[in-house]
Amino acid sequence: MSELPEKTSLLEFPCDFPLKIMGLAVDGFAQTIAAVVLQHAADFDPATMEMRPSKAGKYLALTCTIRATSQLQLDTLYRALTTHPMVKVVL
Repeated sequence: MSELPEKTSLLEFPCDFPLKIMGLAVDGFAQTIAAVVLQHAADFDPATMEMRPSKAGKYLALTCTIRATSQLQLDTLYRALTTHPMVKVVL
């Protein structure tokens, strides 16, 4: 019985990958996040971004679905988003 090679990711690339990004509902939040995503996924179309305000309107949840090409791309984008001062949570 031969051992299977260890996979570094459970995903198979390329694949569509949704990122949920939450932050305060302030002017420019969606545009700023779109710019960050575009730096790491040049084919991302900001017009496809889904926006959902919180019930009280204090927060804005964005869903950006990118065409992920590698685990490294996802990790780098995730780090860029989680360290951005406007971002509270990334899922």
